[in-house]
Amino acid sequence: MDQHSSIPVIDLAPSRSGSDEDVRTVAKELYEAFKNVGFAYVKNHGVPEDVVNEAFDWSRKFFSLPQGDKDLAPHPLEAWHHRGYSSVGREKVSQMIFDEASLVAARSVPDVKESFDIGRNDDAAPMGNVWLPRDVLPGFREFFEEFYEICYAVEMELLRLIALGMGLEKEYFVGYHVKKDNQIRLLHYPAIEENLLRQGKAERTAAHTDFGTITMLFQDDVGGLEVEDVSEKGKFHPAPYIPGTAVVNIGDLLMRWSNDELKSTMHRVKAPPLVKDEGEIPKDKTTEERYSIVYFMSADMDKTVDCVPGCWGPERPKKYEPVNCMEYINMRMEALY
Repeated sequence: MDQHSSIPVIDLAPSRSGSDEDVRTVAKELYEAFKNVGFAYVKNHGVPEDVVNEAFDWSRKFFSLPQGDKDLAPHPLEAWHHRGYSSVGREKVSQMIFDEASLVAARSVPDVKESFDIGRNDDAAPMGNVWLPRDVLPGFREFFEEFYEICYAVEMELLRLIALGMGLEKEYFVGYHVKKDNQIRLLHYPAIEENLLRQGKAERTAAHTDFGTITMLFQDDVGGLEVEDVSEKGKFHPAPYIPGTAVVNIGDLLMRWSNDELKSTMHRVKAPPLVKDEGEIPKDKTTEERYSIVYFMSADMDKTVDCVPGCWGPERPKKYEPVNCMEYINMRMEALY
């Protein structure tokens, strides 16, 4: 099966028509997509196209800075504090690996990417954002503080639709996401020798699931994102760029929250198409650089979540105990750095 065709494209515009029937239809479409695939392409998502384009412009400006300037906003040593700049090879995405020996083995194959992480603007120390000095890249901070709020509005809309699709009161999930404990991640995958990726000596981003509630991804047209086939473990299919859409997927916390009713699907970033020299066979086999912007949505860190009503009962017992969101997220982050 072509995974591109199996990831549905869902238009949110009808849900704003004022018709209850239209709202229920879109909610059902989202629910079915997340139940069956765990992923959806979402168009008319609420982030204007010109704002998305400007976000990519700022991201390119940041990653084009001299290394010394980027290092002025360093990611803290603590893994749980996902803020600031991480240089190429600093982070290693892993899937539920927590013992030291396995982590060392996984990190022997570096993830060739650099990133910049932004959290909510009102976080106090030691959880505050780590910004560049304003004179290094004027306007960068101000833009992404506004972008964060725009994405949060989309988050609220998605949470309401998912709740309705699951037969819950529409504000059910919203009440767990009032503190904006979320994260924007700017990602740059530099050009790299293709054979290093093909031979497994380096990776873009290893296969993994996200560990929050929902993820919204904006990707450029280079390619490389792949999503695991839900019916054939270990088989991945491209999830290419579709203009005007965001890729939205379920995270592990919401899968757990729904007692596995919604799927948190494995995905990865592999080698994009080769850069060719004047249309001929590649001479140096260098992959194109790739940019993406991710908005990770998480429940408030002080909340404890339990399986939602309707997802468990006498014939369908709970698979998970209640979990505190901060403890869960911190456990997952410890494996990354």
